[in-house]
Amino acid sequence: MNTIFELRWIAAAVTLTAPTLASAQDEQPALAAEESSEQATKGARVFEPAYFAQFAPRNALDMVEQLPGFQISGGGGGGGRGLGQASDNVIVNGARLTSKSDSVSDQLRRIPADKVRRIELVEGATLDVPGLVGLVANVIVEAGGLSGQFIWEGALRTTEVDPEWYGGEVSISGTTGNLGFTLAIENNNNRFGSTGPTVFRDADGNVIERQETIFTGAFDEPRVSGALRYDFGGGTTANVNAFLARTYFDRLEDELRFFPDDSVITRFNARDGGAPEYEISADLTFPLGPGRLKLIGLEAWDGDVSSATVIDTPDDGSLAVGSRFASEGGSGERIGRFEYNWPMLGGEWQLAGEAAFNRLERVSGLFTLDDQGDFIEIPFPGGSGGVKEDRYEGVLTFTRPLTDRLVLQASVGGEYSNIRQTGFGANSRSFQRPKGTASLAWQPEEGLDISLAAERRVGQLDFGDFLASVALDQDNENAGNNELVPSQTWEITLEVAKVLGNWGSTTLMVEQRWIEDYVDLIPLAGGGEANGNIDKARRTEIEWSTTLRLDNIGWKGAQLDVRLEYEEGEVADPVTGLLRDFSGRADREAEIDLRHDIPGSDFAWGGGFQYNRIRPRFRLSEVSREWEGPVLVSAFIEHKDIFGLTVNLSASNIFGGRERFFRTVYDGPRDQGIVLFTEDRNLRIGPIFRFNVAGSF
Repeated sequence: MNTIFELRWIAAAVTLTAPTLASAQDEQPALAAEESSEQATKGARVFEPAYFAQFAPRNALDMVEQLPGFQISGGGGGGGRGLGQASDNVIVNGARLTSKSDSVSDQLRRIPADKVRRIELVEGATLDVPGLVGLVANVIVEAGGLSGQFIWEGALRTTEVDPEWYGGEVSISGTTGNLGFTLAIENNNNRFGSTGPTVFRDADGNVIERQETIFTGAFDEPRVSGALRYDFGGGTTANVNAFLARTYFDRLEDELRFFPDDSVITRFNARDGGAPEYEISADLTFPLGPGRLKLIGLEAWDGDVSSATVIDTPDDGSLAVGSRFASEGGSGERIGRFEYNWPMLGGEWQLAGEAAFNRLERVSGLFTLDDQGDFIEIPFPGGSGGVKEDRYEGVLTFTRPLTDRLVLQASVGGEYSNIRQTGFGANSRSFQRPKGTASLAWQPEEGLDISLAAERRVGQLDFGDFLASVALDQDNENAGNNELVPSQTWEITLEVAKVLGNWGSTTLMVEQRWIEDYVDLIPLAGGGEANGNIDKARRTEIEWSTTLRLDNIGWKGAQLDVRLEYEEGEVADPVTGLLRDFSGRADREAEIDLRHDIPGSDFAWGGGFQYNRIRPRFRLSEVSREWEGPVLVSAFIEHKDIFGLTVNLSASNIFGGRERFFRTVYDGPRDQGIVLFTEDRNLRIGPIFRFNVAGSF
């Protein structure tokens, strides 16, 4: 409770003292970056390129990340429910980004900094983009000639993990006549791992097994993407976005298992996978009657091919035992959407309709190792099958200024969906769900924005929960559940953003959710467990973000960014019936970043501090908790012009945060309290040294 009280007190104190801090603005010269512009959105804070000059940005992402008191949220709607209304808090030239799998950060990285005319921080409800609430960054980009940029990213670790040499992106963008285009080739290159002991103890605390682990893993995702925009004139524009990628994934845990009787077992624990994925989307906007009609189409597929193998080989020469679990398939989505906007009754209206067709296909197999060393398939019918959902949605939105400083946005609608499961546990169900929002955006004075929003939301199911799966290394199995229903949420969000004069900016967000049909692991009547629905749950989140420019205390070119987050949940545990917090999520987070751009030079340096606390995860017969750190400290040095390149060198995990996993496994349901064993894993991650080289051509 002390942590909760302190966080709320700090956030409230900063918000209440903001006017006092802002009074320093009268004693300082005005920031050129926030000069007003006739072309800017009404009520927006305008940041022109001069504001970002000290950071020597290469692209629009570098600029957005330096906006005071602002954090990018959303990051792409890959896991969301269709396209729906806008949810990412970044737009470009007043329009939302319609790609689902290409993140906002990726798209911003491909916009050269010299093409950005300005960035507006504006209250979302005042824009003609339904669904946006709170501060939104509107990146204003101008057309230009051909330009290119690249970034090379890599890392070296101090454990057995291989180096990262092949990460980065090369992109080209430009315009020719009425056609604008962007082409990018990238690779997400990640190497990871750790090493150290794991200790198993019985209910009395006696050591029953000790493991020594060397864990290494690799992930690569080469991707080609492109975007086209054509202006037909007369208010008619078209966009096409597409990407094609292929993932490669493998991880290996070499383990030596030591037992009290001096016997030793060598464990081979490996996973691998990889599959192609693609997405293509297009939209066409044109005048129609008193308004404008936008038509959107999207087709996507994400393949999923993976396997997990565990083999235990005794050192005394006796037969090895092992298991293997493999699955093959993927998930796809096809969306058609229209949005018609028109002015009427002193405000802006939008009628939107969407049809989305989602599908999952999966064939899974479970195998056991026989005496001859061959894997023999055993029955596992619940792991194979398919799931399809046909969903239709309609929403009417109205946005209207009530006064010069108060804007109302309200929407009402609903959706119909039909879910069909094939294979084992075939089933078919239909749902009708109401949806809607209401929000008020108030700017009582320049530099103070307050928004209050209420929303009725329908959640997105993970179709993989309809089918069974196995975690071999932890000896756990999730059964399939063909009775899952989407969660429904009432959500209220309050956001207060205050300019602190030349000091910077601060933003406080408070969100409260009441959830029906909450999805969590539940015990099944016939034995086992699966993801299922719990009648109700509650979630509270408080997030405070502040940017402080330290020029005012004589530290020229220095900037401090602080983000604190508190989360609390409440749900009835399906095993004990008692109220507990949500399973496996972070409930405390803190992030502090310092950057100093040394005046009169091309050098910058800084560092960061991160802390997070992860909640326990609950299963029918175990309670576990997994985390890294929990404290991670980093430092960097940057030169902005080495033969025209920006070079950044950093070191993270300087103080040796570790990878931790602890679980208590019970002999039966955990409410009976009979402990079978505990597992305590404590692995060394070690410092990580990264490099980043960026340039333009």
